[in-house]
Amino acid sequence: MNKYRINALLSNLPMKDYHKALKIIPKVIGVSANTFANYRNIRITESRDIPHQKVVQLERIFGLAPGGLDNFDTSNKTLRQLLNEFNDENHD
Repeated sequence: MNKYRINALLSNLPMKDYHKALKIIPKVIGVSANTFANYRNIRITESRDIPHQKVVQLERIFGLAPGGLDNFDTSNKTLRQLLNEFNDENHD
């Protein structure tokens, strides 16, 4: 499974738009076509990532909410929850 939904989003396009998108998107986000292909094929098990600024640009291009490009759960506890847990663990 891919870490990001880029291929799935592109595959929803009509074929003529799909091919145009493969040329347009790398130019808009300022990367080579090869780098964009690498972004599209990052596996969920890999430690490499797309730079945050590029993810934000891609989310905007595809009309997604922040975090909408991810194919994995990015939920975390809030800072307040973490601080409370820390205090509870260290309150002997």
